[in-house]
Amino acid sequence: MQRIMIIGGPGSGKSTMARALGARLSLPVVHMDPIYWQGDWVERGKATVMQMAKAAADAPTWVFDGNHSRSMDYRADRADTIIFLDMPRWLRTWRILWRSARFYGRTRPDMGPNCPERFDRGFLSFSWNYQTDGRLRALDFVARWSGRRDTHILRSRSEVRRFLRQV
Repeated sequence: MQRIMIIGGPGSGKSTMARALGARLSLPVVHMDPIYWQGDWVERGKATVMQMAKAAADAPTWVFDGNHSRSMDYRADRADTIIFLDMPRWLRTWRILWRSARFYGRTRPDMGPNCPERFDRGFLSFSWNYQTDGRLRALDFVARWSGRRDTHILRSRSEVRRFLRQV
């Protein structure tokens, strides 16, 4: 595994898993959030985000954490492994609330510059609805790449731990 793409809903553990895989395999970790957010919670333009995501994906090795549907096929084409963290809604919601409390007012290490953590009802709503919207698109995405890439759908914390032990 030299180019690993990790996707999943908000709070599914993408960044945590990316850091763990990066450390175990001595691979650089690329987080989508700092590409998407230029700082101060200001979104970059779509063309800039795509250009930056492609440039990162063109590197010889990486663990790439994040969804960004516009660049997913490009990244998947470069990846050798695709992991979908299909965690239950209750777990993702709990993790988002915990993360918001833990980092409240401070910028997380995997976030864009000066994007302090906050409680955001819109984001919670987006996350809640991911289960019936984004999740289905992610499952379809993994199915399309299955057979062409080493794909994994991990549905629980224990499956993630087992996968990491095998790496």
